[in-house]
Amino acid sequence: MTTTRIASTPAPGPGPRLWVPGDWNAFFGFGTNILVNLLVLTGLLRFVLKMPDDIVFGRILPAAGLMMFLSTAYYAYLAWQLAKKTGRSDVCALPSGISVPHMFVVVFVIMLPISLKTGDPIKGWEAGLTWVFVQSFVLMIGGFIAPVIRRITPRAALLGTLAGVSIAFIALRPALEMFMTPLLGVVCFAIILVSWFGGVRWFRGIPAGLVAIAVGCLIAWGSTALGMPVGGMSLANLAASFSNFGFSVPLPAVGHVFSGFEFLAIILVTAIPFGIYDLVEAMDNVESAAAGGDSFPTTRVLTADGVVSLIGCLMGNPFINAVYIGHPGWKSMGGRIGYSAATGIAVLLMCWLGIIAVMTSLIPVVAIAPILLYIGMLIGAQAFQETPRSHAPAVILAFMPHLAAWGKLQIDNALGAAGTSAAAVGFDKLGQMGVLYHGLEVLGGGAILGGLILGAIAVFIIDRELVKAAAFAVAGALLTFFGFMHGERIGIGQSLSVAVSYLGFAAVLLACAKFAVVEPKGAEHGHAEPAEEGGHPAVA
Repeated sequence: MTTTRIASTPAPGPGPRLWVPGDWNAFFGFGTNILVNLLVLTGLLRFVLKMPDDIVFGRILPAAGLMMFLSTAYYAYLAWQLAKKTGRSDVCALPSGISVPHMFVVVFVIMLPISLKTGDPIKGWEAGLTWVFVQSFVLMIGGFIAPVIRRITPRAALLGTLAGVSIAFIALRPALEMFMTPLLGVVCFAIILVSWFGGVRWFRGIPAGLVAIAVGCLIAWGSTALGMPVGGMSLANLAASFSNFGFSVPLPAVGHVFSGFEFLAIILVTAIPFGIYDLVEAMDNVESAAAGGDSFPTTRVLTADGVVSLIGCLMGNPFINAVYIGHPGWKSMGGRIGYSAATGIAVLLMCWLGIIAVMTSLIPVVAIAPILLYIGMLIGAQAFQETPRSHAPAVILAFMPHLAAWGKLQIDNALGAAGTSAAAVGFDKLGQMGVLYHGLEVLGGGAILGGLILGAIAVFIIDRELVKAAAFAVAGALLTFFGFMHGERIGIGQSLSVAVSYLGFAAVLLACAKFAVVEPKGAEHGHAEPAEEGGHPAVA
């Protein structure tokens, strides 16, 4: 079986160009990715938080649009600099936008509980602003230590935990949505697959993302006209959406940011660990880009995320900015520099002109879902393609915490919809039905750090570097002790038994390194395996 790989050492070209034909594909693909996130975000604000439309369309979305414009423009500039420095014409800008996991966390963990407690959604908005304010500084400070972490951490661990996030939280939900509305979702998915994996070109080079959305709209509105609606489209909803059409620019919200400090104790419980999550996730995504041939400076990437997030929250946006998963995907479909800046301009216009309100009622979300599934497929594959074959078990191990976190989230949401919780039902009763809730809770806590530590330990054991594996086990013990892994909150003595178990793991590894006879790599299969190309896969 053959696999398609992105060349890690592209040939030099004539130099950078701001726009190439492939940027159209990446623009529509990445633009629709951003659009679906904005549509979901708008739905959360309006229908979950019950936020007034004048705040949603007049304050929050204009500020979010400004933040994303600054971010995409900056990463286009970084790509331009890299292309000039290397003399290459195939450098692809890092994708960025509102962090999807954080979008749900800040809504359901911070903004919604405070809105319900105070009876005022504006208080929830202010708490969200303060949450981003704190996280922005975590990102800016962490940007200076992240390169060190990246140098000492194996690529399989970085890409493995990233693939776990991608499969569990980026790709799986769109896949479920597609098969809930198969006539719409599966047909659009066919267009995406034959174009971006199968190499099929559409009439006059029309981008596949645009073709998929157009076909999705045709099916949805056509079925509505025939009285058999698919996709939930409605002329009444479309007409009503024009009431929010207009021009709104972001206004300073500094007073609202500092008003949210009354909830600081609640905010810090999640802001600090999720700030660390952002550090590791951004590091993973920079590593993913490096595996695809484009090496960007980690410190500048992380500090940029912190700075633009800070600007966004001071203007009224309660959502953090992040480098996105997906650089290899946009690069493989021809994206270079222009797609990033063009997406930022399009997002700015949609948010400042109130177009998002209209788009929410015009485009079926299921038509966009296949693009997210495609990105998940590509990132999952990259974790295996861009690491030594012998490290494949470590990649699988790095997946596990994310699968546990996803499973726990599904159980919590289902029980919450029924007006109960796992604690109320009882862990023993759930266990009798085969649902090991506490196991999901412990393994899935701090999943991105858990996946990275477990993956790194496995890589070093596979490579017979037991002392390095022990060092990562000790790091796992410390992170667990303070609640950053295998726990629901930060503090001292969190998940103590798991922390001690990591120390026990380290002790076993050190004892084996000192006293045991260690077979050469590959000898367990009856042959000695030659060293992997290039030595250890960590990237400086």
